[in-house]
Amino acid sequence: MEQSRIRNFCIIAHIDHGKSTLADRLLELTGTVLKRDMKAQLLDRMDLEREKGITIKLAPVRMEYRGYELNLIDTPGHVDFSYEVSRSLEACEGALLIVDASQGIQAQTLANVYLAMAADLTIIPVLNKIDLPAADVEAVGAEIVSLLGCKFEDILQISAKTGVGVAAVLERVVSDVPPPLSSTLPETRALIFDSYYDDYRGVILYVRVFDGAIKKGAPIKMLNTGAPGIALEIGALKPDMVPGTSLQAGEIGYIVTNLKSTRQAKVGDTVTLVSSPATLALPGYKDVRPFVYAGFFPQSNEYYQELKDAIEKLSLSDSALQFAPENSPVLGFGVRIGFLGLLHMDIVRERLEREYNLDLVVTNPSTDYQVSLLNGEDIDIKSAADLPDPAQIKEIREPWIKGEIVVPQDYVGPVIQLIVGTRGLQTNLSYVEQRALVSFEAPLANLLTDFYDQLKSITSGYGSFNYELNEYRAEDLVKVDFYVANERVDSLSVMVHRSEADRLGREIVDKLKDVIPRHNFQIALQAAIGGKFIARADISAYRKDVTTGLYGGDVSRKKKVLAKQAKGKKRMKRFGKVEIPSEAFTVMLKRD
Repeated sequence: MEQSRIRNFCIIAHIDHGKSTLADRLLELTGTVLKRDMKAQLLDRMDLEREKGITIKLAPVRMEYRGYELNLIDTPGHVDFSYEVSRSLEACEGALLIVDASQGIQAQTLANVYLAMAADLTIIPVLNKIDLPAADVEAVGAEIVSLLGCKFEDILQISAKTGVGVAAVLERVVSDVPPPLSSTLPETRALIFDSYYDDYRGVILYVRVFDGAIKKGAPIKMLNTGAPGIALEIGALKPDMVPGTSLQAGEIGYIVTNLKSTRQAKVGDTVTLVSSPATLALPGYKDVRPFVYAGFFPQSNEYYQELKDAIEKLSLSDSALQFAPENSPVLGFGVRIGFLGLLHMDIVRERLEREYNLDLVVTNPSTDYQVSLLNGEDIDIKSAADLPDPAQIKEIREPWIKGEIVVPQDYVGPVIQLIVGTRGLQTNLSYVEQRALVSFEAPLANLLTDFYDQLKSITSGYGSFNYELNEYRAEDLVKVDFYVANERVDSLSVMVHRSEADRLGREIVDKLKDVIPRHNFQIALQAAIGGKFIARADISAYRKDVTTGLYGGDVSRKKKVLAKQAKGKKRMKRFGKVEIPSEAFTVMLKRD
């Protein structure tokens, strides 16, 4: 196909604004998928994506329309998967910005617009769901005009569900999105914007060719990792794989390689030919850095190897997943995994439980901390249990984020109070029509558990939230340990700011009291910073009436039996084993 007749574009939007539904209509309209093969959310291949109604993995597809080759990439809308969006934008020249006519501009809409502008893409604004009774086309259109600086007439008004106005979207893509630029470089360069591992075929790369061409059977090489491979099969996704002979400059397609791990062909890397290798890599390569960590343990230690194998298999198709073995005196052997956010963690947990039939215990999520020691050494810790002796520590730095919250103007006060309550700092307040954009900075650890739930609660569901990692700041942080029946449970330890330690210690001790069942002896639950206890709660023992069989006689008989029982309980308290249920390790996620 001539470069002048190729159009590469992606769909960007906030979560649940209708990206996948619009992609379905475009596939139908261009005849890429037959009516009888059509189903809702066709590009969402995972069961989880269909059930939750969200896109987790980006999905490319090639369509033919009036002699043009249209390459579409459907992207995720959730903040946890914004890296998927950023690399999709690198592979395109244009973007369809979808805004829900009933909800208006949300935080992730803004974040994606900034990403598209940074990538210098042509943005086509599309107002979706105009058929809903709650749709306010005038007001939301005014928001888009003030955000993009376009004219109201430039905004396409559609209903992706009913198909109204969708044909105009294709016309605008053909007329407004520029064709790929012809390159003068003789070397071949292609950007990997996604990769996954197939059990039967090896690593499959989704690429956009910028310079030259890649032919079937050609020896290839990754510029950043240096891994050599062979292009065993080359083709386009329509949306199933359709093999071809080559991929030319400007085209988007797939390459089946003989590589054994996605670690060798990382997302954002540049593919070149071994015969005439390029020296300059394409922009867009960066290592994905997880900033939420949680311990995953099997219910029984005998399933540890199965858990380890399952995570290794899953990491082959999820390049953002990073893991290391972990050992806990209470939970046994497990794995500490790094995630891009809480939704990413939830998705991975569900996939492990469904696809590999595992029963898991997941510990409270935490972030990583940078610790400077007095001897000049710097270490990175992923869990509070790894913190060295406080006497050796010079300072502890925790990650802070830059965040943006978009809410209707009436909710600005409660939102600012919520930010201050998380030790956050409000940095800016601006207005887009009837909506307020609150910019702030806050420690990531305080947003991990229930910040999003609280935001939805105080804004009646209208608030939306987007964030990115900013920097590490030195703070007065302490490790709070928890003791169950005088035994420290490392898996429950948390890092917290000193000013919040007492409140958090009391909260978690009370939660543990509700979760841990009663035993035949009294159980003491305590929170401590170093050697100083800051909170305590007791779970009272079951009382068994040992005097039921005694009738009449001297009172000393009763006293004798009760004294024997008291002696037994005292011994039990010293040697009895407390059964800690798995819910106890996720009490942080279940704050009121």
